[in-house]
Amino acid sequence: MTKKRKQYSAQTKFRVSLDAAKGSRTISEIASLHKVAPTQVSNWKKHLLQKGATLFDGQMAPADKEWIEREKELYEQIGRLQMELEWLKKKADELS
Repeated sequence: MTKKRKQYSAQTKFRVSLDAAKGSRTISEIASLHKVAPTQVSNWKKHLLQKGATLFDGQMAPADKEWIEREKELYEQIGRLQMELEWLKKKADELS
């Protein structure tokens, strides 16, 4: 049997990483308190410290910009395909 991996909410990750960033306790203490592996606490802390500065600068992360651009392209493609479908339906009715 395979063991299912535990999933943590974003709020839990933030709370644990913020506690680690404060430095009031050791990583091991925080890990045992929240029942999380110490390496996971370190990874979450590192991620918070790297990405935390972008929260308040009003700019989106490059991945978010790419996602929005891709979404825009897909909506345009959907619109084109809908127009083509309507045109084909109209022509099919005329030929019938």
